[in-house]
Amino acid sequence: MAKTEFTLNGKKVSASSKEDTPLLWVIREEFALVGTKFGCGLGLCGACTMSMDGVPIRTCVTPVAAAAGTNIRTIEHLSKDNTLHPLQEKWIEHNVPQCGYCQPGQIMNALALYENNPTADDEAIKSQMHGNICRCGTYPRILKAIKTALAEKSVAK
Repeated sequence: MAKTEFTLNGKKVSASSKEDTPLLWVIREEFALVGTKFGCGLGLCGACTMSMDGVPIRTCVTPVAAAAGTNIRTIEHLSKDNTLHPLQEKWIEHNVPQCGYCQPGQIMNALALYENNPTADDEAIKSQMHGNICRCGTYPRILKAIKTALAEKSVAK
């Protein structure tokens, strides 16, 4: 069993799990980062979304071997020095979470827009977020939170 080396939330790490082990389980079990959740196990619901080299991925179906040499970011990476990321702040401001289970995956998917398309309109946001399922149905609040974070980022430039 070969070790899989990658960067996790800014730190070089080496995973000892079998190469076909889903990245989600490696992150949760080997590195004790449990913010990202298991949902469907088929890559359909988005609860397990993390960022690989800036691109949202479904980690329940991504083998750890695919992470070799990449930069993986989890929800734990967003807040720094007890300061929330602007997306997290807007999630709170707009009362997005109800049960909260899907929210780490929602935020990690929205992060790609925040970093790469800060002028995204409603359709671009909906397209990006399509497939991240919220059983509580907070989609209008998710949209509003993302729009507010993007608008404030644009103003801050």
